[in-house]
Amino acid sequence: MRLLLLGPLLAALLLAGCSGGAPPPIVSAAPEPPPPRAGAAWGIDLAHSTSPFLDQLRHGRIQFVARYYRAADSRLPALTAAEARRLSDLGLKIVAVWESHSANPVYFSYARGYWDAVTAAHEAAAVGQPAGSAIYFGVDFNAQGWQLAAVDQYFRGVDAGLAAAGGGWPRYEVGVYGSGAVCSIVKGSGLAHYAWLSNSTAWAGVRSYQGWNIRQGTRFATLSFDHDADEAWGDFGGFQVDGSPVLAKPAVAVADIAAPPAAAPPRQQEWVIAALGRWLSP
Repeated sequence: MRLLLLGPLLAALLLAGCSGGAPPPIVSAAPEPPPPRAGAAWGIDLAHSTSPFLDQLRHGRIQFVARYYRAADSRLPALTAAEARRLSDLGLKIVAVWESHSANPVYFSYARGYWDAVTAAHEAAAVGQPAGSAIYFGVDFNAQGWQLAAVDQYFRGVDAGLAAAGGGWPRYEVGVYGSGAVCSIVKGSGLAHYAWLSNSTAWAGVRSYQGWNIRQGTRFATLSFDHDADEAWGDFGGFQVDGSPVLAKPAVAVADIAAPPAAAPPRQQEWVIAALGRWLSP
């Protein structure tokens, strides 16, 4: 990590140390999604396929749905080309998210980020996700201290993996999902173009971070299935598919990359301590 990135990292660490009790959720459950403001959109994210709930989505007032790309051994269903087409036919935008062991702090490393990005790029191509739209990568825990440095390295691996999958040029923009501290570091250092702020309000920086493109809430009472509500502002990297043939396969095959083992806490811990000492010394 270059020294010029110390500012965002220090800010995030200070946010982590100042976190207090959890206030009410950012977006409250409502009888129905409110009319979108100019430049704003309302949506949902959910872990399971939307196919059983298309009628509810058809008559709702949401503008986008966030669905997941996943590792092959996941027990949860990944977004498919058929589901993406059905959502697009309803006029909804899709937000793509990659998640795999994202709640485990020791999962995050450069090698994991690289492997996840190549795998996600293959799934995006199979779905027909258009170039220039985003894939968000989840950090689903309250990262603090050395964990923030590990997250930084993970997203450096994501950038390199997407570039490799695109034959030297990334086909998709990077988004980050997580706490305010995580979004501040990753988006603030240019490792992600989009930030999706978690609704876990006890996490570092969630109550104060303002650089989000999507902000997660609780749920909409008019929808019967399990989901989270989301508010998006301006461009948030969503997309639709048009039924044309899927994109060409990425240049790097997932089978060519050995899945890295779970890593121990990285040595960036020493870097953070040393950097703080230099910063705080008179």
